[in-house]
Amino acid sequence: MWLSAQIGAFLRRRLDGTAEEQHDFDTVLAATLTLLGLIIGFSFSMAINRYDQRKNCEAEEANAIGTEQVRIGLLPEATAKRAGDLLRSYIRERLLYYQTRDPRQLEQIGARTADLQTEMWSVVGAAAAASPTPVSALAVAGMNDVLNSEGYTQAAWWNRLPDPVWGLMGAIAIFCNLLIGYGARRRGVLLFLILPLALSISFFLIADIDSPRGGLILVHPRNLERLLQSPPSGAGGNL
Repeated sequence: MWLSAQIGAFLRRRLDGTAEEQHDFDTVLAATLTLLGLIIGFSFSMAINRYDQRKNCEAEEANAIGTEQVRIGLLPEATAKRAGDLLRSYIRERLLYYQTRDPRQLEQIGARTADLQTEMWSVVGAAAAASPTPVSALAVAGMNDVLNSEGYTQAAWWNRLPDPVWGLMGAIAIFCNLLIGYGARRRGVLLFLILPLALSISFFLIADIDSPRGGLILVHPRNLERLLQSPPSGAGGNL
């Protein structure tokens, strides 16, 4: 962007316009800067909405697991203990999902999570099949919510700003700096760095918020951590 401003200043020295052309240029520059500001504002809003969605999904996932921990206490004691142990192992895997940045570890976590989901569903489903009562149906419905919440979380983490949005913001930012360089009366290195620096900070902030696993602004699984640290509930105190 700084280089585009320098190119604009170079073109200004080669092409000296009239006063009327300068008025038209000021109109184009103002319109372009306004368009850039609007696009950055909308992109920032989209990134914030996606960040809030990831936070809400974490809270909903923790609530679904916590509710199921209580519901499985209504099952027979042996089944409740087994399901409770699996749920606590599942919480640990979900915590690793939120905290890990290594793609290989994420694949391993995904595989272990899928295995735990299959085993939890088998335990609860077998109990419901052996004793098809409203109580067992309640436990099955709760486990279904646990599995669904994980899918919603994964979908939210995949939901990112589209690449064309970044391309559009970058192109308009370059055009704006080119126009500013062309319209500048004096050529200064520091002067031409102000807008590129401000835009770079804005782009960095948007990218940071929009990135689930990179950067500084991340979703911390506080609800899942609290759920894991809470004393077990359910039958026999083992859930």
